[in-house]
Amino acid sequence: MLAAVEDAPPVAAADVVGEVLAQTLDASEVAFLIADFGGGAVIRLSHTARVLRSGLGREIAERVPLEGSAHGRALAAQAVRVDEEAGAWRVLAPVTNRGEAIGILELLLDHEPDEQAAADVALAAHALAYVVIANRRFTDLFEWGQRSVPLSLAAEIQHRLLPASYTCEAAQFALAAWLEPAGEIAGDTFDFSLERDTLHLSMTDAVGHALDSAILATVLVGALRNGRRAGLEVAEQAGRASAGLAEHFHDCEYVTGQLVRVDLRTGAAEIVNAGHQPPLRVRAGHVSYIDLKPDLPFGLGEHAYQVQPLPLVPGDRVVFLTDGMVERNGPDIDIKALVAQGAEMHPREAVQHLIRAVVKATAGRLRDDATVMCLDWHGGARRLRSSDSGADS
Repeated sequence: MLAAVEDAPPVAAADVVGEVLAQTLDASEVAFLIADFGGGAVIRLSHTARVLRSGLGREIAERVPLEGSAHGRALAAQAVRVDEEAGAWRVLAPVTNRGEAIGILELLLDHEPDEQAAADVALAAHALAYVVIANRRFTDLFEWGQRSVPLSLAAEIQHRLLPASYTCEAAQFALAAWLEPAGEIAGDTFDFSLERDTLHLSMTDAVGHALDSAILATVLVGALRNGRRAGLEVAEQAGRASAGLAEHFHDCEYVTGQLVRVDLRTGAAEIVNAGHQPPLRVRAGHVSYIDLKPDLPFGLGEHAYQVQPLPLVPGDRVVFLTDGMVERNGPDIDIKALVAQGAEMHPREAVQHLIRAVVKATAGRLRDDATVMCLDWHGGARRLRSSDSGADS
């Protein structure tokens, strides 16, 4: 199967996996449904023999809502689901890598799968995650299927600033983030990078709207990544990025943000708070804002940034927010109460829970980007983990 996948065009690689699986389990139907960017649906990708006027060539995207559906329950539970439908059995397996819910592998069988068959489907779905990750570098198909609405130029630029995955798991932590763009893009970004023994996080919010804020955010994120990849300490990353902005933009053009570095061996964490909204901590069931001293936003000239400790104990959850989550048009919502309500959710589900509440409160008309990042700290030493199906555990 591996040779067939490597020989297939990128757009057909997932189809090859489906064909092999169909032959192995005698399935009448096999489909891959990719999770959309909005987080509310999975998209069944297929193609037609004739060229369509809309969409991507001959490709067809069918939207399957997650709320209240079997697909949504399989994705949330991160486990294979088998349902009988009129004498046939529909098998749904989460396609997941390091906690990133990429989509659903769907099979239709004329017989009920036994325990071994279900395990084979789960393993195939996990392998399919690697196939999609490897092949989406070479094609727009998967990205096209994930887009619920067309992106503006500013949104396209902003989207390119985000990491390839919005979720990441390791033995010591689970992390997820989400950005809900306003009608007129407002320059929010988040980023993370996992090294051998270090986790880097950032959240930023550029002043202004539309293309200007997207360009401002682009320069800052590029400068932060450049400093991080050069091995600079957190304060040095912040200082260099701020000086880079000041060199190319006016004083009225700045970016607030937070940079975090976590030592995965010791659990020691540090943060730079560049004039940004304070994060929330959930500890032993209690939700509170973390008291941080404010520092200058990025872009207001050369500045020596203060690095502050960010104490973590196993079981902690830290929620980072942009001001679009707490200063919005529409009625007020209690962010602390919402964080408490989602305390038992996986970070992947918790960020969606928070974003949906903000979107509902504004009737879907955000005037500022709403962005949230959720970090669960498990602590402990590096250890072996099981990741042969569903989310890593």
